[in-house]
Amino acid sequence: MAVTNPIELAGFGPVIPVIVLQRLEDAVPMAQALVEGGVRVLEVTLRTPVALQCMEAIAREVPDAIVGAGTVRSVADARAAFNAGCQFAVTPGYVSEIGLECREIGLPLLPGVATASEVMAANIDGFNFLKFFPATAAGGIPMLKGLAGPFADVAFCPTGGLTPQNAPDFLALPNVKVCGGSWLTPADAVQAGDWGRITQLAREAQALRG
Repeated sequence: MAVTNPIELAGFGPVIPVIVLQRLEDAVPMAQALVEGGVRVLEVTLRTPVALQCMEAIAREVPDAIVGAGTVRSVADARAAFNAGCQFAVTPGYVSEIGLECREIGLPLLPGVATASEVMAANIDGFNFLKFFPATAAGGIPMLKGLAGPFADVAFCPTGGLTPQNAPDFLALPNVKVCGGSWLTPADAVQAGDWGRITQLAREAQALRG
């Protein structure tokens, strides 16, 4: 399916994996392993030289995956992600230039925020579903509870420092719709091609909100 609004991403499960890929050949089998475990929304971060090629490969070869670009830090990053076939983008912080560019090219954006001022800046540009990052370092659950008062109409995807142990506590908050986590694709499992382990981690992640 085509994503038109970032909030739709929350409907696919409680956790969006935050993925760092070092080798192009790992992209498709890793994506297939996650999808087999029930996790379809995949955030591949722009942190490695092969990231865009990995996104292209997943978009082309794993039709059940909804691939997005993470660590989008510029207008050029947003355009490159769109051209790679990404269905959404995620930024670590928020600046209007990127938000407006994503709207212009039709790339759904999950903007990163850590403060009330950033929430307001994103709201002014029409964004009400936001990534709270780095979640645990920026105040964690108490901060999200604090933001719920003045921003009752805003939903969050906390990312950064979340684990299978603390994710259920974040997901229990009314203003949290989904969370981001890097634990679904451990570097050692990807390096070893242990796709069965990644499928199992995906299944466990899908069960977290239950």
